[in-house]
Amino acid sequence: MLFFYNSINVEAEAKQELKRHRRNLRYNTDPLALTDTAFVNNFRISKSIFMDLLDGIDSSVDSRRAHGISKKEKLTACIIFFASGRYQHGVGKDFHVAMAPTTFSKVLRGTLRPLHSLVGDWINLRMTQSERQEAKEYFFLKSGIENVVMCVDGTHVKIKKPQERPLTFLNRKSFYSINTLIVCDHKTRIRAVDARFAGSHHDAHIWRVSIVRKYFQRLHRSGQRDKILGDAGYPSEPWLVRPHRDPDEGSAEAEFNKKHSSGRMIVEQTIGVWKSRFRCLAGTDRSLNYDPKTSGLIINTCCALHNICIENNIEWQQIFTDLLEDI
Repeated sequence: MLFFYNSINVEAEAKQELKRHRRNLRYNTDPLALTDTAFVNNFRISKSIFMDLLDGIDSSVDSRRAHGISKKEKLTACIIFFASGRYQHGVGKDFHVAMAPTTFSKVLRGTLRPLHSLVGDWINLRMTQSERQEAKEYFFLKSGIENVVMCVDGTHVKIKKPQERPLTFLNRKSFYSINTLIVCDHKTRIRAVDARFAGSHHDAHIWRVSIVRKYFQRLHRSGQRDKILGDAGYPSEPWLVRPHRDPDEGSAEAEFNKKHSSGRMIVEQTIGVWKSRFRCLAGTDRSLNYDPKTSGLIINTCCALHNICIENNIEWQQIFTDLLEDI
């Protein structure tokens, strides 16, 4: 019996020592001490963007609780998680965000909503007149189709098996996901995102009930002729141009499809860049280990961060040094 009690004491002391070690690591390391290149490689964003986010997130994030974690440490942990795609224990072992898995889970949930508020500021369907004209020229050059300003596509973001209605999240490729609608412009900027729908929902259904369709429908009714390109899974509408189904080889329809594909390629590139920047979305060997609602907030936030990177001219090609080391 005495041995049993001693074992408990030893285990408790070990846990306390680990907590002290993590706390000391947090206090004595500063991610801002990294070089600019190393910072981008680790966080996918620049130091200046990080500081802007730190100043902009809600003041409630700065509250110190039992773990004594500052707002900067909380933001650091969350951004590293978005960028690396590691599970919570992976983030906890990182040299500049020493944090237990349960602690990180609380930190993420407490920090996510303030970060999510960025979506309204950085994701917007409205374009200036010069943006519209530039987009139309780009898409006409690529596809020969007039008045195109954006492209739409759906992409699956892998999540853990939900507790409620799990079968609705099981997609045709037999994994649990959120079927996310993505709309982009000619600069790979994400103009709209809808991460509300389970993986079993078809792209066409998500489009029919989306605010994007209502937006382009409203523009059309007001006399504007702005259009959007979508693949064959979308319905043909005056404001949505899709390819022809099963055209004869060498026909005018087949030639149209080739040009259409050249124009629509930008949305596939956008999704690829977005998921490469923020590996938590990649889904190759991992999934978002959260419920659908929290996963949706993560998806939206990463879209906003993607646009912030574009606005600040952070080239996505330069962020893969750490990824190549993992191959």
